[in-house]
Amino acid sequence: MGLSAVVVDGKSLTIERVVAVARNHANVMLSDEALKRVEKCRKTVRKFVDEGKIVYGITTGFGPMISCVIPAEDAEVLQENLIRSHASGVGNPLPTEYVRAMMLVRANVLAMGHSGVRPEVLKLLIEMLNRKIHPVIPEIGSVGASGDLTQLAHMALTMMGEGFVEYRGKIVKAAEAMKNENLKPLKLSYKEGLALINGTSAMTGIAALVVYDLEMLIKNAAIAAALTIEAMRGFIDPFEDFIHNVRPHEGQREIARYIKTLLDGSKLVRRYEDFIKEVKGSVEKMEEKFQDVYSLRCTPQVLGASLDALKFVRSIVETELNSASDNPLIDADNEKVYHGGNFHGQHISMAMDFAAIAATEVGLLSERRLAILLNEMTNRGLPPFLVSSNPGLRCGFMGVQYVATSLVAENQGLACPISIKSIPTNAENQDVVSMGLVSARRTAQIISNTRYIIALEMIAATQGIDLRGGKELLGSGTKIAYEEIRRHVSALEDDRSLSRDLEVVSNLIREGRIVQKIRQELGI
Repeated sequence: MGLSAVVVDGKSLTIERVVAVARNHANVMLSDEALKRVEKCRKTVRKFVDEGKIVYGITTGFGPMISCVIPAEDAEVLQENLIRSHASGVGNPLPTEYVRAMMLVRANVLAMGHSGVRPEVLKLLIEMLNRKIHPVIPEIGSVGASGDLTQLAHMALTMMGEGFVEYRGKIVKAAEAMKNENLKPLKLSYKEGLALINGTSAMTGIAALVVYDLEMLIKNAAIAAALTIEAMRGFIDPFEDFIHNVRPHEGQREIARYIKTLLDGSKLVRRYEDFIKEVKGSVEKMEEKFQDVYSLRCTPQVLGASLDALKFVRSIVETELNSASDNPLIDADNEKVYHGGNFHGQHISMAMDFAAIAATEVGLLSERRLAILLNEMTNRGLPPFLVSSNPGLRCGFMGVQYVATSLVAENQGLACPISIKSIPTNAENQDVVSMGLVSARRTAQIISNTRYIIALEMIAATQGIDLRGGKELLGSGTKIAYEEIRRHVSALEDDRSLSRDLEVVSNLIREGRIVQKIRQELGI
């Protein structure tokens, strides 16, 4: 990522900065300006308490129990009871990168200065990130309406010195890790428990990683398409600028330009004009079609649609990264309190549904190209299942095609919209919920599945290229991709399990290694 430090200031968090902290463990710092806002907001909360002002979650109970007025002397018990009662999630722990992402996003929300916490609350959250004290947070339990209450409560519980954390490669008690790092657990005060858990930080943190991964996935899908076009001796004409300039969807144009550049100099791709000359204009002598099937010819139109959808999703997620998703919100400048619903995750949930559809389509398109490449009836003279010798005795890519088909089917099931599946809860107080965290987690799974599909297409396409004559016939960009794949995966001479190969290339895709290599050498 190239980022060694990320400043939390409540207004400039980006997807790339989330990735830097979540995956590359970039150091996190609090800006002086944000600290001043937090201090000012806390003074306003103190004033409300001293005046006996009725404010939700500060001097009242929570949810439907808002009518219960809580004495000031019970403020600490009120906040801690909230955290303990809501830290009741189930399922596998969220991956560490998800936990780090949600911690960073929550810190950024608090840094906006509308939540009313003491500075030490925000500072402790940042210290835990920097010292790699990662709360163990169950993945299941959020409905995404009053925010990701369950997951954020598990985070807050560890800040109180309770629960468990991942620390130095082990799962230990939070209090033990804090003691080892000379950190003091929190005694929560007015509003602080509510401020820590009321908002969309878990779903938004995961959504940021999803956007980054889907962008990388689409780029790799375009590379896989270019490799398959060469293996299929496909036509370059559908990628000409004129076609895409007269239907100027930006994503479509970007994909077409990228594939055309990758294929520059290729001796395997063909042009309509040259093909027609070869058959001397006689329709009767045409033994094959001079237009490719849609999965080759329409790659810019299909991948481009996913790319344009993703651009919209990115704008939603980056807006949410720098939004106050709390309730109530404090306007410290005017000493006012606003009760509202910024904690509701519908924006992220719907955006993740859109991303899920986009990712599913990427996988579907890749599987279709793979299918025509493996089928001797459609692959223009290549052997069945790309078997280099003794077809029938050897199976080639037959077994792994089932894997691709299975993954597409799973993605199609997962892609069903989740944002519309509201189930009322909280004694009908939360009568419309977003299921945003469920939506984000589901989309991440679709992306993971799709990486395997694209990895399989890449491995099969390089096999097809070998059967056509090898890398010297490739375009300037596809040759780089071919060489990077072949560095890790050998040609399929004899039947073998391809499971490990798929894992290796899937990781190349996730880490952006092929994309980066092409960017370094070609500047695209």
